[in-house]
Amino acid sequence: MATAMPFGLKIAILNRAFRKRLDEKAADMGLTSVQLRVLGSVSRLEEAGQAEIHQNDLERIEHVTHPAMTKLLQRLESKGFVRCVPSAQDRRYKKITCTEKSAGIHKVILAQDEEVLAEFCRDFTKEQRQTLQLLTDRMLQNIASE
Repeated sequence: MATAMPFGLKIAILNRAFRKRLDEKAADMGLTSVQLRVLGSVSRLEEAGQAEIHQNDLERIEHVTHPAMTKLLQRLESKGFVRCVPSAQDRRYKKITCTEKSAGIHKVILAQDEEVLAEFCRDFTKEQRQTLQLLTDRMLQNIASE
């Protein structure tokens, strides 16, 4: 039955199911999966040593519009997960940093992501999981090169 479905519908169903599971995990922290993903990007960039993280960096990484990211960051700031202060390099931008409450949270997110993926791939062999990762990476590269 599933094989007769159009590929786009399969991806949409997987996306909704994956997001639902991550929303359940994020709710324990008072967040949505989207907020948690943005927070994870800030945390990951900080750990990588990026001197300043700006809203436009996050918009590019998350593939969202400026107004959507503005709302996300406002919510994260009001919940005490990020701080937005004027940039020392360019006063037109705000520097976004994790608070003590969220520092290193990308590691938690990676673990949660792996838990959900393991659940969805529970009857896959190790080779099948590696192939899935390889093929999705390749599809993402194709999208990025457009």
